[in-house]
Amino acid sequence: MERKHFLKNGLAALGLAAIAPLASACKKNTDTTTTDGSTTSGSTGSCTISPTETEGPFPTKSPGTLVKSDITGDRTGVPFTIKITITNKNNSCSALSGALVDIWHCDKDGNYSEYGGTSMQSTNYTSVHFLRGRQTTDSNGLVTFTSIFPGWYSGRATHIHVHVYNAAGTSLLVTQISFPEGSTSAVATVNGSGGTTYGYTKGMSGYTYNASDNVFSDDTAGMELSTVTGSLSGGYTLTHTINVAA
Repeated sequence: MERKHFLKNGLAALGLAAIAPLASACKKNTDTTTTDGSTTSGSTGSCTISPTETEGPFPTKSPGTLVKSDITGDRTGVPFTIKITITNKNNSCSALSGALVDIWHCDKDGNYSEYGGTSMQSTNYTSVHFLRGRQTTDSNGLVTFTSIFPGWYSGRATHIHVHVYNAAGTSLLVTQISFPEGSTSAVATVNGSGGTTYGYTKGMSGYTYNASDNVFSDDTAGMELSTVTGSLSGGYTLTHTINVAA
């Protein structure tokens, strides 16, 4: 069943979350203000703050309990390494050490842990916590996660959710990471005939590309677009830099 719209202010009301498509739930928020009072579209110094996005309908419920670098859990798929660097716009975009970075993404079938058994997601994964984790940035502003290549679901391009906090736990930015596309891209390869060996069976029919995705379609500067290298046999590595105001 197609996922339905998540109403952030109405989650406690339960049944209301199933009214509109999931794609609308992940709609872009363009009016968010950063902690220093500037908007996410503005820039200072040598870099621009990364775009702010909604957490979406499936944010991690207790991220502080999921401090781990290997977030695979019991999920199977193409091996995937995620390397995210956090920089501080307020310090000439130098590396931000000691920042808390939470990530989460769907499995190869498009399902999220910690949710399910509803019209938003029919498969019930409410009691498990796969493909979610928290790490603290090192002196280079880097966190590294071991995972599996994300699948996709109706209305959204392949993506990863990220929430960045300072060392004291104050939220700095919620954003999302998009993936390169094209006939030779990892997205096309994993979802092609070769990916079926690893359990990716959806193909690309009905896939929503970045240009039509209502979170990424206005990312004309490519600030949310990652770099993905590797192969099916050897696994893929994603690298991406996120700029915050700390």
